[in-house]
Amino acid sequence: MNELRPAVFLDRDGTINVEKEYLYKIEDFEYMDGAIEGLRQLQNWEYMLVIVTNQSGIARGYYGEDEFRKLTNWMLCDMEKHEIHIDGVYICPHHPEGKIEKYRKICNCRKPKTGLFYQAARECGIDFSKSIAIGDKMRDLEICRETGAHGFLLSEKCGSDKEITFCRDWTELIYHIGKMRMYGDIR
Repeated sequence: MNELRPAVFLDRDGTINVEKEYLYKIEDFEYMDGAIEGLRQLQNWEYMLVIVTNQSGIARGYYGEDEFRKLTNWMLCDMEKHEIHIDGVYICPHHPEGKIEKYRKICNCRKPKTGLFYQAARECGIDFSKSIAIGDKMRDLEICRETGAHGFLLSEKCGSDKEITFCRDWTELIYHIGKMRMYGDIR
């Protein structure tokens, strides 16, 4: 059996890229300041990089799965140009009030539910106890409360609790992760 590895679970919108309502067009995609450098550093620390994203725009009929895949494929290729490899992309296209019937449902994959995180862990061989999650909303970090992974919230708020550290931007986020790694608070 393969040894389980640490991962960083990443939200997409508001974390990797600038939050834009129902983003699906390549020309509207814009990386968050410091995201490329931060992702590269996380990879250098030997974390797997896994994106877990709610995409209710599909259920709402604003764009389809093909448009989502096109943007995702472009983003992954662009990241490879920056020597960043994403190990997996996990998407929830559902919403309980969706306009598109096949996506209108309550599911276990829409964050804050944690189904996609567990699917990623099974498929990618992830050790939650050595992993972290990064997002811009508390729902992106619910997996931390269940597994012992540490969460980092990109937010204007300050502080931390047992499972969550608040960071204003990617520079502060990488600083905190590096410091926590140095003191053995996280792998």
